Amino acid sequence: MTTLVVLPGLDGTATMHAAFVAAARPWFDAISVIAYPPNRVLGYAELETLVRASLPEGRPFVLLGESFSGPIALLIAADPPAGLAGLVLSTTFARSPVPLLSPLASLLRFAPVRPIPMPLLSWLLLGRWATAQLTTELQAALNNVDRDVLRARAAAALRVNVSSALGRISLPTLYLRATRDRLLARKASTELSSALSNSHVVDIEGPHLLLQTNPEACARATASFVEKLLQSK
Repeated sequence: MTTLVVLPGLDGTATMHAAFVAAARPWFDAISVIAYPPNRVLGYAELETLVRASLPEGRPFVLLGESFSGPIALLIAADPPAGLAGLVLSTTFARSPVPLLSPLASLLRFAPVRPIPMPLLSWLLLGRWATAQLTTELQAALNNVDRDVLRARAAAALRVNVSSALGRISLPTLYLRATRDRLLARKASTELSSALSNSHVVDIEGPHLLLQTNPEACARATASFVEKLLQSK
């Protein structure tokens, strides 16, 4: 068994991972979700520094980067710390998920983050898997983060491009791809997985918030991946 470290999505909180952590717990010594400061605007480079300082020491671990945090996980895997045994990516990207909007990233500081209707966010992120509980959790997670921080993270995601780091990643990598992702085009996962030398994709039924809507399937796929890692040692 080993430790699983989860890097969260755009909200940067650990409030929406309880079901996935519970589902994955039987297969791991420990599971931690690294939360980001809710009231400090930090770019990808600063968040990478924060995450590196929070990683386990003296024991093997697997890093899971979800959505917004995928580029952070990829940068860490390109220059891996001691103990990092494998990489899991969930509904994420190496470069802007919407390249056509990248030039408009600076305008996001004027965007009305919280007034975005929850039914629209639910349709985009949860789809037909939306429940009252998940919708409430999503709303709470967003409300717990400063508006300027959410805007800055969204802008960073539109501008990011860590493609140059992919060639330096040799760690075994699992990509969890949602079959009904309304936010991220399938091209993002295809480009990412094809650029990694030791990766494979598992399609899981669900929307963009895959860990939240299908935690059992995500946990099983992650556990199977890690089991094969340990067997190959």
